[in-house]
Amino acid sequence: MTTPPTFAAPHKRIFSGVQPTGNLHLGNYLGAIRNWVTLQEGNECIYCMVDLHAITVQQDPAALRSNTREVAASLLAAGIDPKASIVFVQSQVPQHAELGWIFNCVARIGWLNRMTQFKEKAGKNRENATVGLYVYPNLMAADILVYRATHVPVGDDQRQHLELCRDIAQSFNSQYGVDYFPLAEPVIMGTATRVMSLRDGSAKMSKSDASDYTRINLVDPPDLIAQKVRKARTDPDPIPGDPAGLEARLEAKNLVGIYAALADKTPADVLREFDGAQFSKFKESLADLAIAKLSPITTEMRRLLADPGYVDGVLKDGAQRARAIAEPILKEAQDIVGFLRA
Repeated sequence: MTTPPTFAAPHKRIFSGVQPTGNLHLGNYLGAIRNWVTLQEGNECIYCMVDLHAITVQQDPAALRSNTREVAASLLAAGIDPKASIVFVQSQVPQHAELGWIFNCVARIGWLNRMTQFKEKAGKNRENATVGLYVYPNLMAADILVYRATHVPVGDDQRQHLELCRDIAQSFNSQYGVDYFPLAEPVIMGTATRVMSLRDGSAKMSKSDASDYTRINLVDPPDLIAQKVRKARTDPDPIPGDPAGLEARLEAKNLVGIYAALADKTPADVLREFDGAQFSKFKESLADLAIAKLSPITTEMRRLLADPGYVDGVLKDGAQRARAIAEPILKEAQDIVGFLRA
């Protein structure tokens, strides 16, 4: 009986990716990017613009290139250190796609049929959706496991994908009698904020919303930020003194949550501070705070986007460092599967 090969256990390594669809907004910053910056302290972090995922729906090629640079500039401007962390573009590391194919042959159709995001994105045109859109959770698993990442920052909408990644890793290990791919753990950030639309407190803030006034974009100038905050939907009642008074007031709750996140306070702290105030006064304070926090990021983004050669250089260096990690891991996975080495 052949003894299964043994492999060194991976050390703590964090991976996360963002779609390069441009127009990153306050929700992206408070819900993910700000936390990625924090995670750099004491961790090995790998951050990726997932352009292979982006083309699961039709993209304009020139816009995709431009958006990829814009998203990279957003991460750098927000505080991602390209020397301490690895920042790169997914398509520049072919090991993602190669491991993704292996996982296509490990994952089960029944698993993918349960993925709620495919149902939401495909909608009523399921039969006209691309195969890539259907199997992209397998590629997402490859994104994580091609680095044998142990931890992944996730929001509520990504938990199902991480569970699938764990299922794929476990199935691969079981199928081939190895203990190779780790079961990546979620990183739940205590400061993660779910930011809702400025016009509808029941809908998540989204770059795809038709109205630009539903969101604060990271490229918005100060006067536009102030205008959007002033026009944000609220209600005529004053601000309550405790969180229980906001439960049925979705738009009010959203604005208080945004203020709390930007000020690094709890919503309860904010409510005590503004207890009894009208939203006209609160919005003035929120606009000032948002401008103070976001304007330095916007200014740095504009500087970086004016120097695309620098951004491309950061991404090239990041891709080289990413390939140096991914290549030997892919080769070990190919050996396990039984592929002949060239």
